Amino acid sequence: MHKKNLKQEAISMDPKKIAKQTFDFYKSTFNNTFNAMMMLQEQTQKVMDMYLEQTSGFPEEGKKAIGEWIKAYKKGSEDFKKAVDESFKKVEDFFSEAGKPAKKE
Repeated sequence: MHKKNLKQEAISMDPKKIAKQTFDFYKSTFNNTFNAMMMLQEQTQKVMDMYLEQTSGFPEEGKKAIGEWIKAYKKGSEDFKKAVDESFKKVEDFFSEAGKPAKKE
């Protein structure tokens, strides 16, 4: 009897709801992975900064180049995150519109 209820429930699941749950999972996974990547980058940057401070004879030009590279990386990461967030917003808007009842004309 219990198996029959599960089958009926699986068959009657709303495809929009399944798609929304899948999207929410993907969004959460992306955000968690991106945040972990940013934490790793920050820790790596701290280690690199300590190394550069303690290394005698490392040219200032090299330090400056690394600083510029870090700035470019951060800007690229922020731009990427912003683009992905805007895309997520569009999908969320789509799901909100799809969830509304159809208007009668």
